Amino acid sequence: MKVLVVGKGGREHAIITALHESPTETEIHAFPGSDAIFAIAKPADASDLPSLIAFLKRESFDLCVAGEESYLVTGEGLANACRAAGIPCWGPPKEAAQLEASKEFAKRFMVRHGIPTGGYAAVDSVEAAREAIGGKYPTVLKFDGLAAGKGVAVCPDEAAAETFIDEVLARRKFGEGRLLVEEFLDGPEISIFASVVDAEYQILAPARDYKRIGDGDAGPNTGGMGAVSSLEMLDAELRERIDREIVRPTVEGLQRDGLPYRGFLYFGLMLTADGPKILEYNCRFGDPEAQAVLPMITGDFARYVFEGAKGNLSPDLIGFRDGWSVCLVSASAGYPESSHSGDIISGLDALEEARIFHAGTRKNAGGQFETAGGRVYAIVARGATRAVAVATVYRESDKVSFDGMQRRSDIGTRNF
Repeated sequence: MKVLVVGKGGREHAIITALHESPTETEIHAFPGSDAIFAIAKPADASDLPSLIAFLKRESFDLCVAGEESYLVTGEGLANACRAAGIPCWGPPKEAAQLEASKEFAKRFMVRHGIPTGGYAAVDSVEAAREAIGGKYPTVLKFDGLAAGKGVAVCPDEAAAETFIDEVLARRKFGEGRLLVEEFLDGPEISIFASVVDAEYQILAPARDYKRIGDGDAGPNTGGMGAVSSLEMLDAELRERIDREIVRPTVEGLQRDGLPYRGFLYFGLMLTADGPKILEYNCRFGDPEAQAVLPMITGDFARYVFEGAKGNLSPDLIGFRDGWSVCLVSASAGYPESSHSGDIISGLDALEEARIFHAGTRKNAGGQFETAGGRVYAIVARGATRAVAVATVYRESDKVSFDGMQRRSDIGTRNF
């Protein structure tokens, strides 16, 4: 089976690894990929979406897997272009991908289909934002477009809100787009992933991620500093309620709205005192949750995704390991405000009880891996208990380092 994965980060490295380790024989390519990814996948002969589709057709690929969200809504949309070319794609078309690309679109969808979520107002001016907040803090502010996981601010006071409002509506840090002022929801967060194939779906192992840069959830939002995954995170009653009140109505809503969907769908949930409520959708696997969840999947992941892209949801092709998986991200100096590149990474060959997924790395002229982005890599370890997995991932992470490295010390313990 010839498969191409679109993306270049840690999530795509994890997806490609899961495909590579599947019993189905695969020839894997990546676009745009990375030096680490190209150790197990071949580069695609393409420079943009049109040339990528031409490459897929010319080389008779069997499957395209969308990893990075931006390609789903760029131009005509990756899945749309694949469909026109007759190539099965695991990823939704541009119309359905608006669930992630537009926070306002998603909120309207939730309200229309009676899916529990917080109240909101969409504004396009500084004055309207202040009026919508109405002096009620904490409040949640969201940029209405894609922002690499950094377009959300939980503001405890007026000063924090004014700073984010200025970034979004005055300085246009994330580009053109409106601002959503949302009701603050309190409780532990949890990430739910489902494989959606038209009207059918399968809920995968849940996860919890850690967005803020510092211990205790302090500091600015990042793309994610770590994640935890285990089937034990949800008891049967809560899992059934999430399915009944959120997942199923979402899939049924997509059908009613005429929005075809084949691919992973992420539900970011808050477990409030009134029950689970949805914060946001992502139209792909989360990052870094994918790095924690995928090592827990057993069976034939490659065949599972291939069949799903063709319209056949096949839950029996995969299973889930018992125990826990913990993913610990190391970030470069200055992140998330900036990032430092060119710092040599040492100890990569020293890992014994964990695996590593590269995100922001590259090889230098001497063949050494060095930093080349904000979140540099994720180290992932499993254990029979959460405590064992946490101890293992930190012990193994201590073997790998670079100048200016940042990482949290409470991944897997905070919020448990």
